[in-house]
Amino acid sequence: MPLALFDIKTPLDPLRDQLRAAALGVLEDGQYILGPNVGAFESEFADYLGVNHAIGVANGTDALTIALRAMGVGPGDDVVVPSFSYYASAEAIPPTGARPVFCDVDPETFCVTADTVRAALTPRTKVVIAVHLFGNVAPVAEIEALGIPVLEDAAQAAGSTVAGRKAGALGTAATFSFFPSKNLGGFGDGGAVVTNDAEIADRVRVLRFHGSSDQVTYDEVGYNSRLDEMQAALLRVTLPELDGWAAGRRAAGRHYEDVGLGELVALPQPTPDSAPAWHLYVIRHPLADPLAEALGRVGIGAKAYYRTPIHRQPAMLPYAHGISLPATDEVAAAHLAIPMNPALSRIDAIEVVSAIGGVSA
Repeated sequence: MPLALFDIKTPLDPLRDQLRAAALGVLEDGQYILGPNVGAFESEFADYLGVNHAIGVANGTDALTIALRAMGVGPGDDVVVPSFSYYASAEAIPPTGARPVFCDVDPETFCVTADTVRAALTPRTKVVIAVHLFGNVAPVAEIEALGIPVLEDAAQAAGSTVAGRKAGALGTAATFSFFPSKNLGGFGDGGAVVTNDAEIADRVRVLRFHGSSDQVTYDEVGYNSRLDEMQAALLRVTLPELDGWAAGRRAAGRHYEDVGLGELVALPQPTPDSAPAWHLYVIRHPLADPLAEALGRVGIGAKAYYRTPIHRQPAMLPYAHGISLPATDEVAAAHLAIPMNPALSRIDAIEVVSAIGGVSA
């Protein structure tokens, strides 16, 4: 049977009636911008993560830019960021006036490490963006020990934990995306900034609303970037399911391990003490593109996400002169995402592994 790379529909099927009721409630209430559901979701999401503040914004990219500005990043500053990530991780930096400085990753975990960050630090480094890539959890505490504030890019890691703490509650601040395919996906665009720092939280609230705290006086140039009421209402329905979905993603990863995938390809390795809620299950194989084509022919979804790492993207070349990131180049060439979702079964994993084995034989 065909097996999609993503299955957004199946986990949502039991929630259809609740989702319809939530949407109808917003229509009947008639409040669409910063209404009661936004405030309620922000409180519930903060409680879930174990942080003091969650502020809804329009999308995950805005969340990064606004969070950086709220942390004091501006012209003349450097922000260290991995090149092996989604483009937005670095794209969010230049609008602050700061410069992205690219660092390498650990090819086994796909995440930055204290060593890869240390190699990229400059006298002007103001913040390090630690990306919890594919749901794995970057070693935030080790990076913070370098003496630089850490902004977690947790867009792909809702539901992941390390030593019992939620991804997003580890650094000075964190950002999330609620893009529909994410672990906690909405029904359009949406994002959030979370933090324990009241001053950062207040600054995020001002920046998301045109730089105004009272909607009358505009103290700085901000953004029109608010999580809308409909998205918040629907996310309030799905948030209680997140831990169950995260457990399903972890179980799916174990299925792949148990049925022998590691004998055919290199598996993603969780960082120490982490329990990743795999957003994507990303393997490594020296012939990743031919493998993807062969899987596609038998109806199994597979995709390379970052064949061209960020520092090699045309818009980022002015920031990348003379940079050598060997692990990034290695994983960019060899990585491949295979089917992952909370409902992926052992039988599904056997089907995938059998197909990969047939190609590799």
